[in-house]
Amino acid sequence: MDMRLLIAAALAATALAGCSEAEEPAAEEVANAADQYGAAINDIARPPEDKARDENRKPGELLAFAEINRGDVVGDYIMGGGYLTRLLAMAVGTEGKVYAFQPTEFIAFRSEYGDEQDAAVAPYADVNGDPVQVVPLRAPLAEPGFPEPLDTIITVMNWHDLYLDVMPEGTPETVAAMLYASLKPGGSLIVVDHLAAEGAGTEAANTLHRMDAELAKAALTGAGFVIEEESDMYARPSDARDTNVFDPAIRGLSDQFTWRLRKPEAE
Repeated sequence: MDMRLLIAAALAATALAGCSEAEEPAAEEVANAADQYGAAINDIARPPEDKARDENRKPGELLAFAEINRGDVVGDYIMGGGYLTRLLAMAVGTEGKVYAFQPTEFIAFRSEYGDEQDAAVAPYADVNGDPVQVVPLRAPLAEPGFPEPLDTIITVMNWHDLYLDVMPEGTPETVAAMLYASLKPGGSLIVVDHLAAEGAGTEAANTLHRMDAELAKAALTGAGFVIEEESDMYARPSDARDTNVFDPAIRGLSDQFTWRLRKPEAE
């Protein structure tokens, strides 16, 4: 081959390589994946009853949707029996912290909630029994007293309780504003709840323990939250949404909404 052709070919190849390197896109940030939470799901501190619920509760998918990372400071708002508290404890690791909140109103209604809070926190205390990784909080429903700004707050199967007739008027709006104020700028709120039929109103909360999604959206967006993403991980279209969620025929299998809401970075 003519030497001039060889040189031209070499220069062309070099130019193409340079273009390829220059135009190569920056590596995309890897999204949270369900399988990265294996240590949390397999934590020996989780009791058998927790693990029995995993098939329906999909803990890895929920933690990924919530974008929980090691070192995060997270609030478990209305922690119930501690199912989520235990998962969060391992997901945030020793560098992070979980504030496990149990409302005094709930403990007054069912004293076992206090015992369950103690049991959920105990495995993550220091040798003296003092809270370290998981900190219990007990206070009125709208005043949890989170001692520092949070990266994420999660509340699961609880939002409808704010609409019960026994709650003071305006409770949903008051709680939504409190949660908004408790988050860091850019922080997120994860809400999961049993779906009521469209237009069911507050009656569904009182009779079926279900949430009218539009009522929830109004309270949360009214506080300043932006709905960033909705997941169908707990969607169950076969649920007619007209049965009490504690009915054995539907318990654990209700149609549910799952939202990630964001507090804007700048206000």
